Amino acid sequence: MQAPLAQEQETQSDRAGSRPAEPIDLNAAPSSAALLAPHVDRSNAPIAIADADNPIDVDPALIESSPVLQRWLEGIPDIAAEIKHDPAFRTRLRLGYAHFPSNDHTGGLYVGVQDIFVGRTPLTVSAEYSQNGRGDRTSYGVDAQYYVLPLGSYGNFAPVFGYRHLETPAYISEGLNVGFRVVLIPSRTGAADLTLTQTWVAPGTNNEVGLTTFSVGYAVTSQLRLSTDIQTQNTATRQDSRVGMVLEWML
Repeated sequence: MQAPLAQEQETQSDRAGSRPAEPIDLNAAPSSAALLAPHVDRSNAPIAIADADNPIDVDPALIESSPVLQRWLEGIPDIAAEIKHDPAFRTRLRLGYAHFPSNDHTGGLYVGVQDIFVGRTPLTVSAEYSQNGRGDRTSYGVDAQYYVLPLGSYGNFAPVFGYRHLETPAYISEGLNVGFRVVLIPSRTGAADLTLTQTWVAPGTNNEVGLTTFSVGYAVTSQLRLSTDIQTQNTATRQDSRVGMVLEWML
């Protein structure tokens, strides 16, 4: 008698377990427990940026105020590509005092612009003008530089090609200006650099002049730099020089 009774109890249990769940009435009034539960405002709650191993909570206000964080949330940037294309130096407007030791130590004016980028290419354009107060020492020209190494490097090399006009009491030379530039950048984005430029004006002619320019620049603010230029003009029979103290505005 016990076996049939056990079977009957198991049958009743199976029927109870297989009984379908009662439907939920979406229009039913909320329970008293739900009404008494405190309301939590989650509009300003931190956003969880998480993976399975390292969850991070970030305040939405912080995201809105940080372009860098917004960029990283969109996707991990290609740092190698940035180093290759993001220049370690900046375009600079230049204005300063020029001193001409070889011309009775006369003083004058220097104005120029350095490294105007042509799009996002390694090609830049530079121009400069200098003259002493007497007007018997003048130099001006426009050059193009094509940087061979990635622009984000801490050093670079560029062939130089352009036009130059040189005028001194002893001679006048003008024409093609060709040569090279070497840049050392100990601190990126224009904070500090050293530049050596060697070019030849009117090469292969009787009026050929070698131009050697050494420049050191150092940033004093995020936009302003101080720069010192030392330039020599060399012919077969004469050497002239110029020293400049220049204020640079970085763009």
